[in-house]
Amino acid sequence: MTSTPSKPSRLAPYREALAALSKRTRTPLPSLAVSFAILHELTAVLPLVGFFYGARALGVGEGLVRAIAQPRGSATAQDEQASNEYLSRFRDTWAGQRFREWMVEGEIRAERVGRRYGWFGFEKGSKVEGGSAESRSAEAEAALVSGRIAGDVANAVVAYALTKAFLPVRIGLSLYLSPAFSRTLVQPIGSTFARLFRR
Repeated sequence: MTSTPSKPSRLAPYREALAALSKRTRTPLPSLAVSFAILHELTAVLPLVGFFYGARALGVGEGLVRAIAQPRGSATAQDEQASNEYLSRFRDTWAGQRFREWMVEGEIRAERVGRRYGWFGFEKGSKVEGGSAESRSAEAEAALVSGRIAGDVANAVVAYALTKAFLPVRIGLSLYLSPAFSRTLVQPIGSTFARLFRR
């Protein structure tokens, strides 16, 4: 009887990297994993907020959405081509297509957060019309291409896409800082809780 090999987990490369890092730095693996998770989330939230307020302060959210989201061959894209040749070339690359995908994801997430908390001009607690995720994704892509995304929603879309683009840097930074973060914060807090519950 032969068994089929199990499909490796998406977390397998991280687990291996953390195990090697744990061995090399002599930091316990559980606290190292907790440190990595905390730092990974911090390196997502802090840039997201920073990019959002940076785009808002500079007023570049709408312009970037319009410049990158326009499909090739549209009238507005052809009009802007003469003034911004770099963005028109970037739009047609793999990176430009990927950035547009992230912008569509960002628009969906911005709408969800906006409706939940009443941000970005959405009514708090309002429900999304349309049922499936595919239909919402198609609507978000249509809104992105048509240029209907404006204001803080555009800033949130740009912030989300930039944060996604920095994922490799965020992971590397989280791995690099995890041993020190573990020794200075996670392990002392863990040992304090352990002492409290031992009594």
